[in-house]
Amino acid sequence: MSTTERALLADADRRALAYLDSSATRRVFPDQSALDALSAFDQPLPTTGQLADQVLQQLDELGSPATVVSNGPRYFGFVIGATLPAAAAAERMVLAWDQCASSFDNSPIADKLEKVAGRWVCEALGLPTDSAVGFGTSATACTLACLSAARRQLLARLGWDFDQYGLIGAPEIRVVLSETAHITVKKALRVLGFGMGRLHYAPVDTHGRIDPQRLPELDDRTLLILQAGEVNTGEFDRFAELIPRAKAAGAWVHVDGAFGLWARASSSAAQADGVELADSWTTDGHKWLNTPYDSAMAICRDADALASAMNSDAAYATASKDAQKNLTLEFSRRARGIAIWAALASLGRDGLRELIDRHIAQAGRLAEALRADGYQVLNRVHLNQVLVQADSDEQTVAIRQAAQASGDTWFGPTVWQGRPAFRLSVSSWRTTDADIDALIALLLRLKRETP
Repeated sequence: MSTTERALLADADRRALAYLDSSATRRVFPDQSALDALSAFDQPLPTTGQLADQVLQQLDELGSPATVVSNGPRYFGFVIGATLPAAAAAERMVLAWDQCASSFDNSPIADKLEKVAGRWVCEALGLPTDSAVGFGTSATACTLACLSAARRQLLARLGWDFDQYGLIGAPEIRVVLSETAHITVKKALRVLGFGMGRLHYAPVDTHGRIDPQRLPELDDRTLLILQAGEVNTGEFDRFAELIPRAKAAGAWVHVDGAFGLWARASSSAAQADGVELADSWTTDGHKWLNTPYDSAMAICRDADALASAMNSDAAYATASKDAQKNLTLEFSRRARGIAIWAALASLGRDGLRELIDRHIAQAGRLAEALRADGYQVLNRVHLNQVLVQADSDEQTVAIRQAAQASGDTWFGPTVWQGRPAFRLSVSSWRTTDADIDALIALLLRLKRETP
């Protein structure tokens, strides 16, 4: 490595560490001056390139003030965790290695660690350890992979060769999903060609769970999609009741568990009893496992079903069926499962349980304090989600906007049963009880000051 390259990387590390040191005191959402300064990036492509240290300086001095500090302790939006130190350090090694992590031939270390990480994820979540685990870019991409495998397998059971004949003339696969299904699930279905007007929505109860008594008819042409952690309430569908019914009918069951599936690693695991009976699952690392972005998981009980659906072997690039390029959408890919391995290696079973238990307890304490001061907490707060309304729709919106503008915290809006609400998600390893106390104090003050 040249002296210039070494100095550049050292400067990048220095700037990155300074940013992290300021995360507890930096505005959670940038102010207007920081946003206005971004206009300096609006330049034509330069004819002559800048020196690398000048590029880095511009990135830090203009870019860092305009970040949302989701890697800090006072961010409560979108179920986003901060990055654990071990996972952040592993990412630095992955960048230095610069591996194309598609197969053993391209990266033996990535192949080994992602296989171990996949097994550890299944052990932590109480899922079959011989499942295929593909590390994809997002829960959306991983859902698309799992649903592709599900449709292909259902058609094969009906005697239809999807790979040879596609969908023209194929038996129709019915999709049954919750009325409160996440938008990324609907996006994956739309991309796969399941018309939005042909989906069958299952009615839900007051907690956002599918009502078993009103579940649409299931048969061997059905793909049933359940939820582990409804996005607003954090509730779980009744897996122990619904999945056996689906299996008896010959349906495939997929579980969207982007964040809630991690409850299986906590003292609240019983909330998701029966989820292990499903055929496939998706979950994210950047939410409750607190890894960097770009690290989601497609998990499939029938390893061959996922490997066959996603296979991308070529004459010049063959690999084992469990190579990551044969389990995910990507052919050339980064070793995104290594950060997951590092997070689990650093936490262990006990640390993972303690992390999730702490967030559930903090969410419960937050909900109790808000209720005591007259806020309406709309969910049972069994997990890390607190769904809140104030005295009126107008006050709810105004409080949320004032909290965002304060720079002291950030959380987002939602709509529950037709009315505005806001959602507080506790999921960062950096969030302490003192941070929860500060959020409570802010919200109580805003309620007093906001008509």
